[in-house]
Amino acid sequence: MAVSGGRNRGGRRPTLEEVAARAGVGRGTVSRVINGSPRVSDATRAAVEAAVAELEYVPNTAARALAANRTDAIALVVPEPETRFFAEPYFSDMLKGVGTQLSDTEMQLLLIFAGSDRERQRLAQYLAAHRVDGVLLVSVHADDPLPDLLAALEIPAVISGPRSAAEPLTSVDSDNYGGARSAVEHLLSRGRTRIAHITGRLDVYGAQRRVDGYREALLDAGHELDEHLVQPGDFTEEGGRRAMKELLARRPDVDAVFAGSDVMAAGARQVLREEGVRIPDDVALVGYDDSAIARHMDPPLTSVRQPIEEMGRAMIDLLLAEIADRRPATPRSPERQHVVLATELVTRASS
Repeated sequence: MAVSGGRNRGGRRPTLEEVAARAGVGRGTVSRVINGSPRVSDATRAAVEAAVAELEYVPNTAARALAANRTDAIALVVPEPETRFFAEPYFSDMLKGVGTQLSDTEMQLLLIFAGSDRERQRLAQYLAAHRVDGVLLVSVHADDPLPDLLAALEIPAVISGPRSAAEPLTSVDSDNYGGARSAVEHLLSRGRTRIAHITGRLDVYGAQRRVDGYREALLDAGHELDEHLVQPGDFTEEGGRRAMKELLARRPDVDAVFAGSDVMAAGARQVLREEGVRIPDDVALVGYDDSAIARHMDPPLTSVRQPIEEMGRAMIDLLLAEIADRRPATPRSPERQHVVLATELVTRASS
């Protein structure tokens, strides 16, 4: 029987029964092979796979998902405005890692923005209807109610960067503390003594840990802390500009700046240039993320590389494991995994 595009001569899609007949096995055996069950011999599996290929059989994933009380969909939720998502390389790298790891599965990926109260309310209704099997949360702030909503709904979830040291959800993060320490230690090794830090939003735990790393690196080197050298930012280019202006107004003798993101470092660089400050001769500059921005700046930016794509892949692996481990009427285990990936300082001409 010749078929094309997964349909027989009558225009119908091949059925599970037709695959079973071609392979010489029962319908249940075909189902087990398609669903990856190990309870099938190698010879039987090969026969079924050959029949599937010959008939160009396409499983009815919608019916399978319905029968398993699954949607075969994962939501990547970003509690930020769309403008920030498309402006910062961090998000595109995270999306690339997630998409790459998900490409070999039958799961669909939904990108959902929840940067406003209205969007959060709409998302809450969507999640309450259990229209996804799991959720990835990226860029979550300390007071965000979404993680608690997911826990209440018993929806498997993995968070990119915990909200605190006591995060109850499974999380994946980079070593923000160690990355910040390496940046400051590098600047100290270059003879810089008045090192400023432009922080990220301090309701983000990762930004808090970078501040911790900055301060402790200075203390361990025998330097006193000067809070006038710490200026809050918001991970945006304009935030970097504002912070740099404030720092120069308070401490015009600053000789190095560690910015909590490459985007903020780019904003700081603009202000330094406008003020006639030479980089790195007068002020050394270090960023965080090691994004394309760092490589294309003039001079190229020294930056802490965090493995963002790898973080995205790890999040998918953990989420798929949580989805697979769910059992009806069984409370979910309170034990959660917290994966922290190493960072690396990439030295360039800005320092």
